[in-house]
Amino acid sequence: MDTHFDETYVLLLLADSNLPTGSFVASSGFESYGTHGFLSLSSASSAGKGRAATAGTVAFIQDSLHTYSRSALPFVSDAHRVVDSFKDLKGKPEIGHDATIKKLLELDELYETMTLNHVAKRASKAQGVALLTLYAKGFACPSGLSDEDHLSKSLTVLIDHLKLMVRGEETHGHLPVCWGVLTGALGISLLRAQHLFLFLHARSLLSSAVRLNTIGPYSSQQLLLHSVKPLVEAEVSQNKDMRTGIFADMHHNDADDRPATTWPLGEILAVRHDLQHSRIFNS
Repeated sequence: MDTHFDETYVLLLLADSNLPTGSFVASSGFESYGTHGFLSLSSASSAGKGRAATAGTVAFIQDSLHTYSRSALPFVSDAHRVVDSFKDLKGKPEIGHDATIKKLLELDELYETMTLNHVAKRASKAQGVALLTLYAKGFACPSGLSDEDHLSKSLTVLIDHLKLMVRGEETHGHLPVCWGVLTGALGISLLRAQHLFLFLHARSLLSSAVRLNTIGPYSSQQLLLHSVKPLVEAEVSQNKDMRTGIFADMHHNDADDRPATTWPLGEILAVRHDLQHSRIFNS
């Protein structure tokens, strides 16, 4: 089977909006952003309202993508590389099982420490463990399948172990780390994994805008193609080489290539999500 076709096929599966990952109930602060008046919906005319809402939505996506790519993408990259190193243990990946789990736990703990508000932590954990469950129940080879190889079995054991640790509250299971684990296990290249990660974040924000009646479904698709595409591409290009800095052997030591939050206003609005009198999202 053509390797490129295999990767493309898995990407199509991961891009399915019906995947049970929990993203449908998360707005990543967009609901609070609108509630606090930052979408500028007080324009006099209805046409003015529509334009202001669209411009406000794009502005939020731009700022959200920028801070999320700087703060989360390095964890995706390092988790993906950890799983790739596990897969490179030809024939005997079980010898690296404990070391791999240890590295993933270090990444998870660092992301927990760097995530500044409880609302974002809650949403990230819920979606992260959903991804691990998705692999175990939806993407792992069925037991007894004749073409299931030793590596596939080892990856399933590894991810099941990590999932049980999350369920047992031994680790947090944050979304960026679990996304890196999932895409690495499925054989998605790092660059494709990074690109899809940010694309899905942007698409989720637009989906939230549609559900909040800020924009319509046709406008959402138009923005996703014409306005959001260059934003995603720019963030991937700028931040694809960033690393967390906790694995000294995996990258160079450059303080500028470390995770960071770049949008303090977004953090403040996100942490105020639970203070809204009525809300339809969990974050």
